[in-house]
Amino acid sequence: MSNFLFVSAENDAIKKCKAGGMGDVVRDVPRQIAALGDRVSVITPAYGRLHIGQKKIKEVEFSYRGETAKAIIYQVAPKKEIENITHYVIHHPDIKSGNIAHIYFNDPEQPFYTDACMFSLFCSAVAESITQNSFGKLDVVHLHDWHTSLLLFLKEYHPSYKVLQNIRFVYSIHNLAIQGIRPFNDNYSSLHAFYPELDIDYENLKDPRYQDCINLMAVGIKLADVVHTVSPSYKEDIMKSSNFPDFIGGEGLENYLKEANKENRLVGILNGCNYQNINLVQHGAFYVNAIQAIFEWLQEPEKEYKADFLIHTGEKIVRLIKEPAKFVCASVARLTEQKFFFFKNSPELLKSILEKLKAVNGIYVVLGTGAPEYEQLLQNISYEYDNFVFFNGQSEEVIDSIYTESNLYLMPSLFEPCGISQMLAMRNAQPCLVHHTGGLKDTVEHLKTGFSFNGKTIDEKNANFLAVFSQALKIFFEDKSQWDTICLNAKSQKFTWQSSVREYYKKLYKINVK
Repeated sequence: MSNFLFVSAENDAIKKCKAGGMGDVVRDVPRQIAALGDRVSVITPAYGRLHIGQKKIKEVEFSYRGETAKAIIYQVAPKKEIENITHYVIHHPDIKSGNIAHIYFNDPEQPFYTDACMFSLFCSAVAESITQNSFGKLDVVHLHDWHTSLLLFLKEYHPSYKVLQNIRFVYSIHNLAIQGIRPFNDNYSSLHAFYPELDIDYENLKDPRYQDCINLMAVGIKLADVVHTVSPSYKEDIMKSSNFPDFIGGEGLENYLKEANKENRLVGILNGCNYQNINLVQHGAFYVNAIQAIFEWLQEPEKEYKADFLIHTGEKIVRLIKEPAKFVCASVARLTEQKFFFFKNSPELLKSILEKLKAVNGIYVVLGTGAPEYEQLLQNISYEYDNFVFFNGQSEEVIDSIYTESNLYLMPSLFEPCGISQMLAMRNAQPCLVHHTGGLKDTVEHLKTGFSFNGKTIDEKNANFLAVFSQALKIFFEDKSQWDTICLNAKSQKFTWQSSVREYYKKLYKINVK
């Protein structure tokens, strides 16, 4: 039996520990490993809340900021008990709940300032925990994104953690654009402040653009035994230079990635999707679920400043209950540059889509929270267009209804490492209209399983997006046979975790599959 440790900022196998797709991966991959007969431990920060009421396992002491720090490991009850999987969190008073999904902090003046402090502390505690055999003798440690890469730094440079060099370390890139860049020195949130006892290897650790800084995403790429991207096409994209906004590639790290590829350390494996034990929602319950969610949001003190807008959205839903739309397209995503740049860059593009929908009694539904400027943009357009329904909140019931009842799922991501939303929509026989990038290339085929737009420049892409959207509407209303074929083809696609994890064993873990 092989023994794995997953180290991550998110884990959707436990309650309230998810901000994005990483949480889904860290939930699903261990389940497949356990199904193959191996053992997995999963550890995340407690964020000042996840340890409450859970089982205290042990206290660990370690050096941090030149002093002895103490952290406590708790075993956490999962949403679903599965044999051979154990979930842990690490509690320390300085690892707190952030303002993004109660996990991450938004530090606009000094990006990653608070998060780097938290995750450096977390990584130090995990390194000490591994050294003390808290999870048994490990064969593989699987790290996820920059939040965990300081484990590789400690493995490489800290004399107390040389034992980690006997373990295989896998590093998964979920989003290369978020890199965790912090200064080497002269800052409370700097590498020297975290580990003052260590001599810094400036030459090997410096960021290629900001040479007085460490790039924690680059640390993972350089020091892991194998680097994993969450789709084959994203692997190819990030070995090319970015040319914003026309193309998003390696974001300054392409040379490190090309070097890893030459060393046969860079592997692209598509994420999977869950096709069993799916949360089924009652068909036709979308509007009821939406009204219920709005009332719940109105009770939340932090949403008081959005009350007028939430009521405005509720009024739209009441009208739609009386007169349902004939065509519904939808998007569910965090409101970020990655997901909605096309609309932020050109609000006229979104308005053109809404005008086309108005002509066929169609609506566009967007659910999400995120960057204030994106929230404000979508709120403004919601006041302007009756057929734009913007749910500025999070609700699993509304999300499930969207995936069940919409006709077309829009996913115009500027870039996309893999994407899970298109898989969830396709699972429900809902075609997707996507930007031809990253993992969306690997999952949606134009006019066969969905719709795809592209172009050499952002202007070409805008024009093609609108043209393909018009094409989709035309097929829906004028060629039912072709539309039904696309829906059936979408539903027939199976991106299973069983298949992906077998590739993990072969290419990432270097362990024979049983």
